[in-house]
Amino acid sequence: MAGRARSTGPEEELIQKLRRIEALHARAGSDGERLAAERARERIKARLQQLAAEEPPVEYRFTLADQWSRHLFVALLRRYNISPYRYRGQRRTTVMARLSRSFVNDTLWPEYQELQQTLSAYFDALTDRVIEQALEVKAGDAEERPEPQALPPVDHQ
Repeated sequence: MAGRARSTGPEEELIQKLRRIEALHARAGSDGERLAAERARERIKARLQQLAAEEPPVEYRFTLADQWSRHLFVALLRRYNISPYRYRGQRRTTVMARLSRSFVNDTLWPEYQELQQTLSAYFDALTDRVIEQALEVKAGDAEERPEPQALPPVDHQ
């Protein structure tokens, strides 16, 4: 059978959660609509066009901490037909785009942050599960302890 396999389980739940986030940022009326994600994207695109007519786009520089954040942000821009770019000599963590200030502040950046938090939580849980299964020990952060007391000065005579 040709095409992509349909994901199930935690991945499908994550995909649905990401679609609900997009619908929320498109100011969707009903969360239960069958085509909510597509309609949400179309509403955001229409809002972007309206804002571009009212408020001329300006060049923005976004600096993103890691490749996962950058991949998500670039994909989000492309989803709304915005062309991300960077200039020769700029770091790979830099993403440039021409956008209206209102769209960045009211829609794009809040949506990106919520998507990023959701994906980070998923990646953290997935990483811990894989480590625990592969190494058969508990993953996670190291134990936090209080600072040791300072040692008394040593007299070298």
